[in-house]
Amino acid sequence: MAARVAHINLARGYRGGERQTELLMRHLAAAGLRQVLVARRNSPLIDRLGDADIEIRAVSGSLPAAVRATRGVDLIHSHEGRGVYAAWLRSLLSGTPYVITRRVNNPLGAGFVTRMAYRRAACVASVARDVADVVRQYDDRINSAVVHSGSSGLVPEPSVVASIRAQFPGKWLVGHVGALDNRQKGQDGIIEVARRLQSSHPDIQFVLVGGGADEQMLKALAADLHNLVFTGFVDNVGDYLAAFDLFILPSNKEGIAGILIDVMEQRRPIIAANVGGVAEVLGEDGAGLLIDAARPDQLHASILRLHDDPALCQRLGERGTERARKFSADIMTGKYLDVYREALGRDRIP
Repeated sequence: MAARVAHINLARGYRGGERQTELLMRHLAAAGLRQVLVARRNSPLIDRLGDADIEIRAVSGSLPAAVRATRGVDLIHSHEGRGVYAAWLRSLLSGTPYVITRRVNNPLGAGFVTRMAYRRAACVASVARDVADVVRQYDDRINSAVVHSGSSGLVPEPSVVASIRAQFPGKWLVGHVGALDNRQKGQDGIIEVARRLQSSHPDIQFVLVGGGADEQMLKALAADLHNLVFTGFVDNVGDYLAAFDLFILPSNKEGIAGILIDVMEQRRPIIAANVGGVAEVLGEDGAGLLIDAARPDQLHASILRLHDDPALCQRLGERGTERARKFSADIMTGKYLDVYREALGRDRIP
């Protein structure tokens, strides 16, 4: 009998990991896999997958509730940290195998429970080689693999793209998409650069897309700027990416920075901090300019370089479009199906 796979994602919000969870589940459903989603009640992920042929098991977010919700499945796939322990406990209770997706390159906890939870996993799938290196250094007995995040396949609506650009007539749009989490994303550096350019380059307009815990702090920091706007959270990310002239990601840390794949699909040039799997995404052929983290001076210089060199912008965009083909959602889904087959056997997974 075909297996039933439970995906656990207990996040409260909707960030890159949740976007990738949704993307994978939709593609697996199209491949005919029976699936269960275990997620927090009223979470954005439940709302977004409500139209899919997927069983929804809404829980409070507590570990006991998540463990109970994984009864009767054949394989568990944990997509975030708390789900790892729910999967581990279910495996101890009923022997259910589980897979972990590791999206960040932070060091793993040194505690006994964390080590046992990761070691017992059928596979720890890391979204980038840098993340996989952290897992191997933590414990070389863990069965590890690299499964890159996939492109979201965003299709911009031309009329919406035009309306976004119409809000900033005559401006060269420098865009950023990400949770307003300054410790990770380094958005204060964007604000610093915007302040430097406000008088010298009035045609450059910064647009920050997303919401998050640091929204009020960042808005206060940028209160005196007229060349930077915050849009808040938007569903139509692809429309904004297509409207930008340049995309910037000056993060202090990243796993793979999957948003870069979506940017490359829109043929937009990129400036990104060389952290985590960013260089792996952009590739050796240079689909974007790399800068050091926490270096607003480098971000400033790179923005002006591209602002003054449309031909370079075009070359970077073309390289990115070619590079993005290596990160399709179909490729990601196929790799996860192989991971599932290794855990359960080829006769259980279509």
